[in-house]
Amino acid sequence: MSSFDCIVIGSGNAGCCAALSSAEAGCDKVLIVDVCPDVWAGGNGYFTAGAFRTVHEGLHDLLPIVNNASKEKADSIDMDGYSGEDFLGDIMRLGNGKPDPVLAAAVVDASRDTISWLAHSVGLPFMFSFHRQAYSVGGRQKFWGGLVLCTEDGGKGLIAAHQRALAKAKVAVWFNCPAVQITMENGTVSGVVVEKEGQKLHLRAPAVVLAAGGFESNPVLRAQQLGLGWERAILRGTPYNQGDGFALAAAVGARQAGDWAGCHSTCWDADAPTDAGRRDLTNQFTKSGYPLGIMVNSAGKRFVDEGEDFRNYTYAKFGKAILLQPGGYAFQVWDSKVIGSLRKEEYGNGIVKKFLADRLEDLAEQLTEVGLEGKAEFVQTTKQFNEATRKFQAENPDATWNPAVKDGMSTQSSEYQLPLPKSNWALTIDEPPFMAVKVACGVTFTFGGLAVDPDTAGVISEKTSKVIPGLFCTGEMVGLFHENYPGGSGLMAGAVFGRKAGQAAAKLRA
Repeated sequence: MSSFDCIVIGSGNAGCCAALSSAEAGCDKVLIVDVCPDVWAGGNGYFTAGAFRTVHEGLHDLLPIVNNASKEKADSIDMDGYSGEDFLGDIMRLGNGKPDPVLAAAVVDASRDTISWLAHSVGLPFMFSFHRQAYSVGGRQKFWGGLVLCTEDGGKGLIAAHQRALAKAKVAVWFNCPAVQITMENGTVSGVVVEKEGQKLHLRAPAVVLAAGGFESNPVLRAQQLGLGWERAILRGTPYNQGDGFALAAAVGARQAGDWAGCHSTCWDADAPTDAGRRDLTNQFTKSGYPLGIMVNSAGKRFVDEGEDFRNYTYAKFGKAILLQPGGYAFQVWDSKVIGSLRKEEYGNGIVKKFLADRLEDLAEQLTEVGLEGKAEFVQTTKQFNEATRKFQAENPDATWNPAVKDGMSTQSSEYQLPLPKSNWALTIDEPPFMAVKVACGVTFTFGGLAVDPDTAGVISEKTSKVIPGLFCTGEMVGLFHENYPGGSGLMAGAVFGRKAGQAAAKLRA
């Protein structure tokens, strides 16, 4: 029987952080096991933009850890600080006050120190996210939405850096190796039973860290927990997050927490593969340009306030809004004034099927071939939007369109108001060529999870309300978020609780 100081179940960002933290804290023998083959290493982290949300004091605070800001570049950057109050407020505001404030504060309070650990101890290649979180305004790079950091080459770079760090720390990683049971002795974790090369092996360890992701890859569980219709959502990332980790936890009496009826779901290319993400394109199927235009459903009607808030505060919930529309799809629409501002990684030639026309009527005709049923309604919706936008501009001649701030450029004036406003970044859609793309709901990860101790990431027992000795949890399996979340906080939470779990696990080694 093999023995380890710590066994981590899951090879994503959170699991890697747990393994590396435990090794750094003194565990000599650390093992990661994952049900997936090695070509799927990294879980959903591989499919992200590699964005990490953190508390910081502004540009001067973060310059030492990024690799893409020379002194000349730094002199052209406008970056406000992001306080702990800001970060916690965003989690609670977007979650409608439902997240556990103590658990959320644990992420917020540890975020900046964890970023330093990831940069200097783990070796993550951080950079400023100019391509996703800044606009050029008056010749200056203006960051917005509280999110400024990402890893070089996105999720691919994130997982590659983790794998280099695991090799350096001599952490063993077994792929094609599902964990099928957590073993207990006298109420304390004693190890894990895994299936390896067709045989069941009992691996002993005083500490086990659950980092196996949510249940978003399982259409049956999605329908059961999230509701009917969610089985039709497009899976953005790994196909291996089937909810197995929760079955392991339930068998040893773990308490559930978080929003089991909620998930992170976003605007996704309607033509993307449905059952798993593509590892070559990863996050490029995201279609996040809706704040610069409008979205209409198959009936030709708008259904969300595209300018309600910055994109990284709305994208995780707008996928659900699309799924609830007739047919479960929608169309994003822009004109020539903003087409050049759309991210080429998401909307470039060869990345997405684009529909272009010089007349709205002709664009509508093209869209009928891919599901637009309300052709006349689409044209009327766009013209009403234009009328409302013009009347606002006439009433507010000094208002200036600025995508880097919540500019208040809306469809609502004293003379004319749309029943569903666009609250910011409203520009008329009247200068050809017009462009549209078809989008659907892409499900990223589920919010339902386990209750954990905020200091150690120890899993709470349903029966005793105390930590189950030796059992820890991190990543998507922690029940932190409700209804919505601020972009970049998922990877951050996984790193924070992974680090805490590894440190606590090291204290249990023999």
